[in-house]
Amino acid sequence: MNNNTSEHVTAGQVRRASRNLIGDALRRSVRRNPDKEALRFGTRAWRYAALDTAANRVANRLLGLGLVPGDRVAAYGRNSDAYVLLWLGCVRAGLIHVPVNYALIDAELAYIVNQSGARALFCDRDMAGHVVALGATLGCEWQGTLDGGSGHDVLAWAMATGFEEAPAVDVDEEDIAQLLYTSGTTAAPKGAMMSHRALMAEYTSTLLATDICAEDRSLASLPLYHSAQMHVFLMPQLLVGASTLLVQAPQAEQCFELIENERVTSFFAPPTVWISFLRHPGFDQSDLSSLQKGYYGASIMPVPVLQELAARLPALSLYNCYGQSEVAPLATVLRPAEHAQRPASAGRAVFNVDMRVVDINMHDVAPGEMGEIVHRSPQLMSGYWNKPEETAAAFADGWFRSGDVGYLDEAGYLYITDRIKDIIKTGGVVVSSREVEECLYLHPAVAEVAVIGLADPRWIEAVTAVVCLKEGAQVDAEVLIAHAHAHLAPFKVPKRIHFVEDMPRNASGKLLKRELRVRYS
Repeated sequence: MNNNTSEHVTAGQVRRASRNLIGDALRRSVRRNPDKEALRFGTRAWRYAALDTAANRVANRLLGLGLVPGDRVAAYGRNSDAYVLLWLGCVRAGLIHVPVNYALIDAELAYIVNQSGARALFCDRDMAGHVVALGATLGCEWQGTLDGGSGHDVLAWAMATGFEEAPAVDVDEEDIAQLLYTSGTTAAPKGAMMSHRALMAEYTSTLLATDICAEDRSLASLPLYHSAQMHVFLMPQLLVGASTLLVQAPQAEQCFELIENERVTSFFAPPTVWISFLRHPGFDQSDLSSLQKGYYGASIMPVPVLQELAARLPALSLYNCYGQSEVAPLATVLRPAEHAQRPASAGRAVFNVDMRVVDINMHDVAPGEMGEIVHRSPQLMSGYWNKPEETAAAFADGWFRSGDVGYLDEAGYLYITDRIKDIIKTGGVVVSSREVEECLYLHPAVAEVAVIGLADPRWIEAVTAVVCLKEGAQVDAEVLIAHAHAHLAPFKVPKRIHFVEDMPRNASGKLLKRELRVRYS
């Protein structure tokens, strides 16, 4: 009997010593870089040792509420150090972090909180009204603030004394660390269950593919509720000992000032943000020469814009990062040396991702032939939270179906042509919206363009372009249609063109074509 007990204790000790949780990886980084600045938000700067201690304090206070490992904790706020500390506290406590898009209110907010079964919700003080307005329709037992409110407050917990040791909780690598809710463009949002193991595999892939290193001084401005900013950039940077300057939003003037004054070396943004920076008068008036690594992703970067960015910041090494939340989210990267030969490519699969392009029967298509992109990877989600039918539909023959359309070239480089829902079927012929967008971007008057398909009695779907012009530019629809005729087959030329001052986009900078479809339908 004593021998069996001894064997059980030894096995448990071995498992604990060899596990690789997110909190364990952070602790290793802290041991290497205790006195280095890890994170700065406004006037508050956190060195690695202090950040680690603060995460433990938050973890202990969360468990002190009566939460137990596996419980869900919703985070409803903008970027801040407190937002990061709630996430780190959750993973240390074995709790499941549920990031909520801060643009959501009313029924959309209630749906995610209730569908996740969150027992606690923490929000920014200035967003508490949205939570209070929902009253008893929210099922969570505890509500608190992120940024210095009364009662249960993450920032106050982090800065108080005591509770400095990591809580002794039994957490496994297969346990869920976060529910990443999809955007819900075609149906109710789904919570992708991301385990510690999946996220750690993704961090390894990211570090190998993106050249993130301890010497980086990064500016993080995209929302942390979005998997790209959190899991492709902030977390890998923390795990290797880099320093991150965190701001609430990619405001051009603030970003330019920080890049110049803080000698920022690394920055990520979706194409819409890079385009807005290029069009801003402060771009050429600021010293952005410290930037060494420029990352883009979340949507397709038009090649003319990419070429303009490279010309105006010639010392900048560019990385195209493609993926989606369900794969944690990085799937492929086009590295700097690969841009010259393949500027339109999304690159090749990262270390922990196996990728194919297949037809409707899951057979590989030939190089150059379009099909659906599918993934197999330890980075993949464990499924959708409490949605078994949607989980089953997302997988086929052991592969995750991305819903993205693309093709591979002979060397295995991926090219994204569209989301399946963005393919336009006009007059019985399939048109890629991206191809039409690329053509219109070649016109010198065009600042930004989105191509959509709209219902049409003759064409079933009419190719339609929504265009923002550069400041001071004047051009009419006929000129742009003539330009398209000069570069495209007739069936691909837009039947209509709408001019707008600004494009609708979400908080992460992604252009919302669904809103354009509603506006012009």
